Amino acid sequence: MWVTLPKNPWLRWAIGAAIAFFCISTVLTLHRYYTFYASYDQGIFNQVFWNGSHGRFFQSSLSSALSTNVVHQGELPTVYYHRLGQHFTPALLIWLPLYTLFPSPVTLTVLQVTLVTVAGLVLYLLARQHVNDSIAAFTTISFYCAIAVLAPTWGNFHDICQIPLFTFTLLLAMEKRWWWLFWVMAICLLMVREDSGVGLFGVGAYMMLSRRFPSRGLAVCALSFGYMLLLTNWVMPLFSEDISERFMMERFGQYAEGDEASTLEIIWGILSNPWRLLVELLTPVGRTIAYLLGQWLPLAFAPALSGAAWSIAGFPLLKLFIAKGESVLSINIRYALTVVPGLFYGAILWWAVRPQLFKKPKIRQFWMACMTLSVFVAISGNPNRTLSFLIPDSIDPWVKVSLSRQWEHARSIGPLLDLVPEESSVSATTYIIPHLSSRRKILRFPKLELVTDEGIVERMDYVLVDLWRLQTYQVAFKHDRARLKTMVPKIEELIATGEYGLVDLRDGVVFLDRGATSNPEGLQAWESFRSQLAANGIL
Repeated sequence: MWVTLPKNPWLRWAIGAAIAFFCISTVLTLHRYYTFYASYDQGIFNQVFWNGSHGRFFQSSLSSALSTNVVHQGELPTVYYHRLGQHFTPALLIWLPLYTLFPSPVTLTVLQVTLVTVAGLVLYLLARQHVNDSIAAFTTISFYCAIAVLAPTWGNFHDICQIPLFTFTLLLAMEKRWWWLFWVMAICLLMVREDSGVGLFGVGAYMMLSRRFPSRGLAVCALSFGYMLLLTNWVMPLFSEDISERFMMERFGQYAEGDEASTLEIIWGILSNPWRLLVELLTPVGRTIAYLLGQWLPLAFAPALSGAAWSIAGFPLLKLFIAKGESVLSINIRYALTVVPGLFYGAILWWAVRPQLFKKPKIRQFWMACMTLSVFVAISGNPNRTLSFLIPDSIDPWVKVSLSRQWEHARSIGPLLDLVPEESSVSATTYIIPHLSSRRKILRFPKLELVTDEGIVERMDYVLVDLWRLQTYQVAFKHDRARLKTMVPKIEELIATGEYGLVDLRDGVVFLDRGATSNPEGLQAWESFRSQLAANGIL
């Protein structure tokens, strides 16, 4: 392949874009992790993988703390809670051998960037089934410039990062009539998440509506729809009641009556009230239109004119548009990635019947301008605070943490992490959790108790709280101010009772050791820090 590169400049452009995307994304995401900007979900997935590498598949105390038993019923988190009750993600087992060889949250970060990068190269091969090298290269570069690709890739590790690679491979197998690979990828897609069958259903719908493979398309639709119903109504409830009592209600509770609902009940609620469905589908109008424009932008809006794009991506879009919550219409988070494969495949088919249009210089210039604008929008949005060293988190009031300050603070936290033994239990704040999540017992502060494998309630051995971060961001973000006001009195209480000793305080990061005697210098630094907060009207 490398021998042919000099003869194929467009392939060189595609590979060059892939290399640039991989290098830039790897640097940014590793910087995000090592400067303590990776957050809770990175810790959850790392603990799931870590437990899996020790034979305790899909167990997580961090996930347990988010379960309906804890959030709604007031129970204590458990170390043996199975996350499959929240999200059914057996596809993660594919990558478990890699994690076992390199057991670290960094492994997941690099894995995510790699999966998305390879997906773009498969997209090039897929495009070449219908269009020439130049259009295929433009499509591939557009993928690496897409807001819905850049932003989620630059965040925490997430299961959805597998969907582009699996979907593009499935579509390539369909074009090549490699049906054995097609069905393998279909199964892999279903195993990504309990709702990833929505995208697969869209592929089946396209296969039928295009009349290319109607019988296989019908089988795909039946498989994906039946699998999702079976999984969400009978399999996942075997692990916990989260799917009906929490996730269905949080996203689709407007279609249900009462405090819980199954997938079947939500579907009936949608079908029996079409007016409510229409309102949810179209509102808020401004954000809905902005979301679509953001998804279409890197492809010069070609998917908006493609029937194939609407048939495949329409179903993931429908799922997002009829759900509630601020995050569903955010193009910067992982859910946006579920829409991407259908839009890009639809754009390929649109160009396949209009290759002469690409020969016009103004069309190519417009497409390049759209790609450039897409990258600019992605960067200016500072997705997942990955670019906080470059882009301010808030303009009014002004909040920006410089690159040097980020690393200065990271160097203050590092020695405190070394004080926590690998086998000990720990409670930590959100952005410290990923670095300590390779253990059985870990919670997010201010939670301090969980249930062990022996069924015993255990208090955390160590507490590590980053108050500097909350102090820095509370000026512009109310939730950070609220957490600061909650955590400072809690730390004060733990020290005053003598249950925990304040061992160290560095750059606003508090380290407590259960049963230890407080360090006099640490107490003095704590009083000074607390007085500073009070003087600024924070407490």
